[in-house]
Amino acid sequence: MKKLFVVLSSLLVFLGTSYGLDDVCSPSPCGSNTQCLSRDGRPVCVCLPGHWGNPLTYCQMGECAGTSDCPSNKVCRDYRCIDVCSSQCGQNAQCTPRNHVPVCTCPPGYTGDPLTACRPFNPQELCNPSPCGRNTRCEVVNEVPTCSCLPGYIGAPLTGCRHECDSDYDCGPQSKCENFKCAPVCTSGTCAPTARCEVSGHRAVCTCPPGTFGDPYSSCHLECESHYDCPAGRPACSAGKCIDPCAQGVCGINADCRVKERTTPVCSCPRHMTGDPFVSCRPFEKADLCIPNPCGENAECTPGHDRTGKERPVCTCRPGFIGDALVSCRRGECTDDRDCSYDRTCVGYTCQSTCGLATCGRGATCNPRDHKAICTCPPGTTGRPLVSCTDIPAPVAAARRHGRLYYLKK
Repeated sequence: MKKLFVVLSSLLVFLGTSYGLDDVCSPSPCGSNTQCLSRDGRPVCVCLPGHWGNPLTYCQMGECAGTSDCPSNKVCRDYRCIDVCSSQCGQNAQCTPRNHVPVCTCPPGYTGDPLTACRPFNPQELCNPSPCGRNTRCEVVNEVPTCSCLPGYIGAPLTGCRHECDSDYDCGPQSKCENFKCAPVCTSGTCAPTARCEVSGHRAVCTCPPGTFGDPYSSCHLECESHYDCPAGRPACSAGKCIDPCAQGVCGINADCRVKERTTPVCSCPRHMTGDPFVSCRPFEKADLCIPNPCGENAECTPGHDRTGKERPVCTCRPGFIGDALVSCRRGECTDDRDCSYDRTCVGYTCQSTCGLATCGRGATCNPRDHKAICTCPPGTTGRPLVSCTDIPAPVAAARRHGRLYYLKK
């Protein structure tokens, strides 16, 4: 009578005996922390949930029930937390745990499939095969493949390079095709040194500048080099050309222009006209005597006449001002008597002595009172103080006798 047990992972199957039993799990043939199950008349031993081990002998409490119970660098397998990087990556590869997941990479200086094997990296492999286009050169710079066009070629080196040009029409309007490159049509030496170069149909067209003469492909010379090379009607030499300094509206409307020393235009208004000769001249008016104002500061100008009757500007100080109207006027001391002391009077915007201005009579006395002169005859005199005052005669002693008046001697 033999017993046969089969262990499948943590599951133990008891095949039993050759004779049947009513309860194959009683008594339990399993170890500690296990559960015995009857399957098709056979005892099956399994570890209790959260345990691991040999259910025929002993099952111990597990570290985890799921991966979330383990640190981020481990996973839960058979209730145990194991290194997530254990035998996950290829040869020479590096494994970095990241949130319970192994991340395989080739270390610096290596290349390949990190899940199978990494091998030493040769930078030149970046250019073999070349990632560049046609007519290009591939170079490894700082472990990066760099594409560039071959000499004499242009374009996008990643897709392909070509000649810059095959004909003039491949170049801009100011260029031509030379040796498969676009070159400027007008360069130094194409035309005469002072000539102008213009492009027409990718070809140079040379012309002498205005005011110069000659062959534009060899030499252009000026009309003049000094003023004395020019005729009387165009006496000035400007930029190699003879010109009339008074031409082209240098002076204003109705103005006269004359040339001074062959080069300088002098503008002036004709006689009996006035204005700005560089802008416009107009008939002279009386009001023009005061434009611009010839008077001094704080003075007013009015058209007038001199002693001969000739029209002249007349300068006067503004009201309230005194001084030389031709030079400068200053504000006066006063505008009325109240601006002066009681014994002075405001005359011509200056305070003057009231009695100095008075015209009292001969022998009269002047006394100022409220800016007015009071003329009186002094004691012992009599008369009209505005005309004259005379002494009052002294009394003379006299006696009347027989109806006649006799003066008595002192």
